[in-house]
Amino acid sequence: MTNDQSNAMWGGRFAAGPDAIMEAINASISFDQRLAAQDIAGSRAHAAMLAATGILSDTDSQAIREGLLTVLSEIEGGRFAFSTALEDIHMNVEARLKEVIGEPAGRLHTARSRNDQVATDFRLWVRDQIDAALAGLEALIRALLAQAEAGADWVMPGFTHLQTAQPVTWGHHMMAYVEMFARDMGRFADARARMNECPLGAAALAGTSFPIDRQMTAAALGFDRPMANSLDAVSDRDFALEFLGAASICAMHLSRFAEELVIWSSAQFRFVVLSDRFSTGSSIMPQKKNPDAAELIRAKIGRIMGANVALMMVMKGLPLAYSKDMQEDKEQVFDAADNLMLALAAMEGMVRDMTANRPALEAAAASGFSTATDLADWLVRALGLPFREAHHVTGTLVALAERKGCDLPELTLSDMQGVHPGIRAEVFDVLGVHNSVASRVSYGGTAPDQVRAQVARWKERLG
Repeated sequence: MTNDQSNAMWGGRFAAGPDAIMEAINASISFDQRLAAQDIAGSRAHAAMLAATGILSDTDSQAIREGLLTVLSEIEGGRFAFSTALEDIHMNVEARLKEVIGEPAGRLHTARSRNDQVATDFRLWVRDQIDAALAGLEALIRALLAQAEAGADWVMPGFTHLQTAQPVTWGHHMMAYVEMFARDMGRFADARARMNECPLGAAALAGTSFPIDRQMTAAALGFDRPMANSLDAVSDRDFALEFLGAASICAMHLSRFAEELVIWSSAQFRFVVLSDRFSTGSSIMPQKKNPDAAELIRAKIGRIMGANVALMMVMKGLPLAYSKDMQEDKEQVFDAADNLMLALAAMEGMVRDMTANRPALEAAAASGFSTATDLADWLVRALGLPFREAHHVTGTLVALAERKGCDLPELTLSDMQGVHPGIRAEVFDVLGVHNSVASRVSYGGTAPDQVRAQVARWKERLG
């Protein structure tokens, strides 16, 4: 095969041949430029430490730190020309720093490697994203608390298998998601605490012979401590995997809630009305109001969980320490973080804006024999029946109501006594849905007073 034929096979942008391909596959600047602020923060801390330990002169250190601020200003102002030939954010920043301050720029990389540099940058970035996720989750929880407080005593059907089970309250249902998203906050906070160790100073993999002060750089960057093993510091990305794991579980919770909003806003349920800000119309059916924001949130789990699996596959077969495979650690994390924050913001907006249809909720709560369990419980308490016998009597009454085309409260006392002669008129006190929810006073139950107590606890906790 001739060289011309070989070049033709590369096609398009790779017409120049293998050199163009190598540059394209090796460069990461197209995505790791997002680490610019973290990269410059790490370099400024490193330069300050080099001066404090006498490795670098105060004059050179000051020039480097001031020059890096100039570079950061150019990047943030959109005036920085990123170069693929310079491969990554680290080399792009260093090259521009040399243009700004000259020869001292070449001293910045003393006692470090791009390996510990990128590990530090990426930890700083993921830490920032965890902080953003925590803020987004808190905002969503506050929106849910507002809904729960307003509807602490609004009855609605509780479901199992998407079949009517027992009546609950709107507030209780909202508080279920408060608990889920609070656990998501806990997972992110745990991941943040575990990852808050500084890789800087591990150098390429073995540490350095220069008398650096790793405690100083760790403290300057807000880390709790330096990482204790230089091989580990440059070679693992479990902190990013923990972030993606927490993000995947959070996205799953968002997806479940989004699914309920899709169902609840349908004409068949009419439990909620979503605001126009988070709905769209149909291009052909003028009556439609589609819950597009909820549907898109529901789909985000695919991208976020996919990122988790992708990074796990990148890391699973790598020997210590650094391998170029690890350049593939960022794009999926960036994408997952972007989509998680978008989903959190959209869900918080939908929850704040949505209006519960209280009459429809109450009507649905009273249907489907939702107080059958209350009847069984009453038979146990009032008549002393074993629960299994009470369950059988209740099932027989449900079948009778089905044949008569009515619900349990619409059966007559004689109907009920025909199934069990001991049933008394007071049984009707437990068959109303409001009585049912009010009776569920166990801790964590759906009784309005329990819901209000949980709302108060969370409002105090959040401050």
